[in-house]
Amino acid sequence: MRRRTTFALTLAATLAVALPITASPAFADIEAKEVVGGLEQPVGFTFGPGKQIWYVEKATGQIRVVDLDTDNDRLFATVSGVNSDGERGMLGIALHPRYPDKHFVYVYVTRTANGTLRNQILRYEDRNGTGVRRRMIFTSPASSSPYHNGGRILFGPDGMLYAIVGEGHDPSHAQDLSENDRGKILRIAPNGDAPASNPFDNRIWAYGIRNGFGLGFDPETGGLWDTDNGPGCNDEVNLIVEAGNYGWGPSQTCDGASPGNTNGDGPDPILPKSFYEGTIGITGIVFCDGCGLGSRSDGAAFHGAVNNGQVTRMILNAARNDVTGRGVVYDHPDGTLSFEVGPHGKLYFSDFDGIYRLVRR
Repeated sequence: MRRRTTFALTLAATLAVALPITASPAFADIEAKEVVGGLEQPVGFTFGPGKQIWYVEKATGQIRVVDLDTDNDRLFATVSGVNSDGERGMLGIALHPRYPDKHFVYVYVTRTANGTLRNQILRYEDRNGTGVRRRMIFTSPASSSPYHNGGRILFGPDGMLYAIVGEGHDPSHAQDLSENDRGKILRIAPNGDAPASNPFDNRIWAYGIRNGFGLGFDPETGGLWDTDNGPGCNDEVNLIVEAGNYGWGPSQTCDGASPGNTNGDGPDPILPKSFYEGTIGITGIVFCDGCGLGSRSDGAAFHGAVNNGQVTRMILNAARNDVTGRGVVYDHPDGTLSFEVGPHGKLYFSDFDGIYRLVRR
């Protein structure tokens, strides 16, 4: 199916694990309930006040808002010039942490601007439900390859905007700490400035990233975690630290796969907290804080997979700085894309056609 391969063309569908993993029947009490259907690749979504879901569709350029009480689905804005080849497109959305008092909406998009292809973060003002006064707060050349774009954006507890930018199918970018934004996790002020507290006097917060499509903050510690897709091995779950190097670079290899094979470049590379020897097309990461999925899920982290649709629960240690075990809790019939925490701590994810909530049977 063409839509499914949009994100999976460079990812093998093998599942070989480095931590014990339990079979799905052990968690047969968890399922997914469709919340919004009939969408066109809702790669990024987030929650607004009340029962609103804001979402973007990968190829249409549309930013839309659906009211879950009334099912009213309205257009907020349309981004022009979107290029959705491969892993490009409208990929992420976030609301200002003080929205609606600060009425700003942010999107990550690959688009043609002034005749060149760029990865950009755009900020819109919400004026009576319509996006106006668009401002570009981040722009970086998109690769000639349509893969490894990243695209996840979200605000942290510090009020800063965090974003993953993929390395554009060129591993050397990930270790370049000049003004090269590819292969990095960025930390950006809401107005687009580089915060003075960043470690490299620019927007870069961490580096050595390949093609991440999951980013989430632990509500208990404030720790930042990401998921990063490997080349043909070593899909990763990482605990991100300031100035951390996650080791992706030109010397990578999958021969005799182990985490060091794809995490050995640059100074003091940091190994993942969990990894898959094969690739599942790892996506998303969210944390259960009263998510209603049972006592075994409280305090756990969850991620998905675009290749096999499996939702995995990860158990953290007492210090919440490592993964001690993991197990599949739900098999989705389609690949999973983005994950978000919604109202009352409930966990949501999107696939190629809609947005779902994880529930107990």
